[in-house]
Amino acid sequence: MTSHPYRSALVTGASSGIGRAVAQRLVNDGLQVYALGRDAKALDSLARECNVTPIALDLHDTAPLRDLFERVEIDIVVNNAGLLPAIARFNESELADIDGMIDINLRAPLRLAHMALDGMIKRKRGHLFFIGSSAGRFPHPNTAVYGATKAAISMFCDSLRCDLLGTKVRVTEIAPGRVQTSLYRTALGAEGANEKLYDAYRSIQPENIAELIATAIALPDAVDVSRMEVFPTDQAAGGSQIVSVK
Repeated sequence: MTSHPYRSALVTGASSGIGRAVAQRLVNDGLQVYALGRDAKALDSLARECNVTPIALDLHDTAPLRDLFERVEIDIVVNNAGLLPAIARFNESELADIDGMIDINLRAPLRLAHMALDGMIKRKRGHLFFIGSSAGRFPHPNTAVYGATKAAISMFCDSLRCDLLGTKVRVTEIAPGRVQTSLYRTALGAEGANEKLYDAYRSIQPENIAELIATAIALPDAVDVSRMEVFPTDQAAGGSQIVSVK
């Protein structure tokens, strides 16, 4: 149990990967966690493992969450859900994929933050997390729209801190390099992702990101960890080089 004043958290993309690990960690740290994701079965499985409240929801429509923020004092929001439907040159990308990434990676986190901030500012208590990406900090090929949405999140976090000065609400962006999650499996398939991204490489694990979030939360509320850029030891910060470790 930690001594921070927070009591509840909403974690998006909690069906797997980083979101699932974060939800588990925050429950272990004594928080009431609302675990949001599209996969109802996976959320029910998570609820059996730890005491989360599952919310099966597609973030293309965030309106149903307004009732939750009106009923419950949500102290922490972890905007983790992300979409990368394909690895492709921009001119070869499907328009539906472009719209989907903007909806899930950018529009939904901003709307959730807007919903959360009314109560957080009134209570003078709250912490907003945004899972960005190295793709939003450095150029990566074949992920132009994904990178653009993550770069927008990064600048949004910087500007939001200006707006929130004096409110005691903290904002933290976490911009990781290669994390072993299901994100790239959507674009490459399970076997393709493992072969291209994970086999023979030492990747960051979802639990490592959960540890960073827990650490930022546990710091005194006078301390705001504004941004964490975290990479595998074997990946260059620009993302263009990653080495195989025998």
